[in-house]
Amino acid sequence: MKKPLVGILMGSESDLPIMEKAAEVLKEMGIPNEMEISSAHRLPEKTAHYAKTARKRGIEVLIAGAGMAAHLAGALASHTTLPVIGVPIKSGALNGADALYSTVQMPPGVPVATVGIDGAKNAAYLACEILSIKYPEITKKLEDFRSKIKKSLEEKSKAIKKKKL
Repeated sequence: MKKPLVGILMGSESDLPIMEKAAEVLKEMGIPNEMEISSAHRLPEKTAHYAKTARKRGIEVLIAGAGMAAHLAGALASHTTLPVIGVPIKSGALNGADALYSTVQMPPGVPVATVGIDGAKNAAYLACEILSIKYPEITKKLEDFRSKIKKSLEEKSKAIKKKKL
């Protein structure tokens, strides 16, 4: 896997600290990705072009993060049949609630999978799960990751029991 399989888009540079978390997860899983700034409202032609050409370039899943009611994920989904995962970003007067609502409320036939506010890590894990259907090596990495989580929590539980809190 050398070509990017996941496209990570964000509405503005201010979204980068959140969206970098998705890139970090994908890097840990060995999944190549690319990142772009592409505003649904300020760069609509670029957004449409990116979505329309992603599949031809080898992209298999899109992750889109945007704050306020800027609906980047929906704009992408309207131009592609690739899976799109929306990440509402906490910002503005409504602290991300507007971004959440605009991302999760899609019309029938144009779905966007949506994670929680600032949930870029979960967006990346969901992208991994989608890709694992086709790539067995990703399945193995996900299984190993889940085993590590389970082991870590079991160890923490044992430590708490010893303290008798």
